[in-house]
Amino acid sequence: MSIWFNKSLSLPALNPLGPGTMGEFLRMEWVEIGGDYLVMRMPVDERTKQPYGLLHGGASCALAETVGSLASHFVIDPGKFICVGLEINANHVRSARNGFVTATCSPLHIGATTHVWDIKIHDDRKKLVCISRLTVAILKKRGKGTRYKVLGTRLKQNKA
Repeated sequence: MSIWFNKSLSLPALNPLGPGTMGEFLRMEWVEIGGDYLVMRMPVDERTKQPYGLLHGGASCALAETVGSLASHFVIDPGKFICVGLEINANHVRSARNGFVTATCSPLHIGATTHVWDIKIHDDRKKLVCISRLTVAILKKRGKGTRYKVLGTRLKQNKA
């Protein structure tokens, strides 16, 4: 059984990622959609490496947050809700120097106001590179022109 709001969610509909986004810049791409998981990959290259020639931890976090945030977006009714990252945690357990890293995202909790995603990132040899947990806040969509501002731990609605 699928957890996705749009039951006909498919890879051709998802690729490419939106123009002008970090996902596009880092050349992230969808690999697989399961009933309750998503898989996305990203190359390890000059855009994603740190000065030692290793995959940058921030690039791993960008991949984890992208796949997890989009997973939340695919669970909600986008006509009624928006989802925003609340917290990300990452443990970098192995380095990657080339090829691709692949993130597999599955839910730990899907609630009315928060989602928590487990994201495991592996290299081309299927070795675990990073394990991440992403918490996403689910907010009711407001009228056009409304902005949301995070102040400490409280969300405050501002009119644009």
